Amino acid sequence: MAKQKTINVKEIPIQVITEKEMDFICITDMANAKENESRAADIIKNWIRNRYTLEFLGTWEQIYNPNFKVVEFDHFKMQAGLNSFVLSVSEWIDKTNAIGFIVKKGRYGGTYAHKDIAFEFGSAISAPFKLYLIKEFQRLKEEETKRNKLEWNLQRTLAKVNYRIHTDAIKENLIPKKLSKNEINTIYASEADMLNMALFGKTALQWRIINPDVKGNIRDVASINQLVVLSNLESINAVLIHQGLSQAERLQQLNRIAIMQMKSLIENSQLIKLK
Repeated sequence: MAKQKTINVKEIPIQVITEKEMDFICITDMANAKENESRAADIIKNWIRNRYTLEFLGTWEQIYNPNFKVVEFDHFKMQAGLNSFVLSVSEWIDKTNAIGFIVKKGRYGGTYAHKDIAFEFGSAISAPFKLYLIKEFQRLKEEETKRNKLEWNLQRTLAKVNYRIHTDAIKENLIPKKLSKNEINTIYASEADMLNMALFGKTALQWRIINPDVKGNIRDVASINQLVVLSNLESINAVLIHQGLSQAERLQQLNRIAIMQMKSLIENSQLIKLK
């Protein structure tokens, strides 16, 4: 959908629309600055039939429009200057497949030209009018830039807030909890369950009771980071066993290591995503 704006040039309201990321200015409104509305169409027709204008339009289309029909353009250019030569914007669009103009009907109807072409048309109105037009159009674009920057900053701020909420949720759900003294002193028959307690805060059976409908076991649904830490804990546990530490002592150390490693992995992965 086209974005509609209005600028005032020498007390003349002129419509500006944006379509397909290109700005078009209503040259019908511009023509009204020189003559009344009934004469605006004639002013545009007299301007477009001029040889210099046609060469400008043809060159612009060849630069920006890969589908421009150059043969038809040459045909019009050969007739330019003849008293019998008449050309309308609609005919120019239909015959050459031009994209530099848009003809609209309805409430905001009129002939719109790409800003480059509209500025050129401004010379047909008057040099001062053209300068004021350029000035007002630049002011409009500066206001849009400021507004877009403000919106971008707002979106960026919201993104940071959402990121913080997301990060906190990750920490709350993925970083292991610090085990209580009772949990540490409890002797777990299985070394695997002891590692589960250190990392997940629960045994395989406790997890199954909480998640009766989930397929697999507690380790099947673990994240990549959790599996990396689990692998590290297995190696560290083997060393601690050789050192003669009791299961309660090993659980306390492994829990502390799990918390430290998960924090490190999560913070580093989030930094990579931000970059």
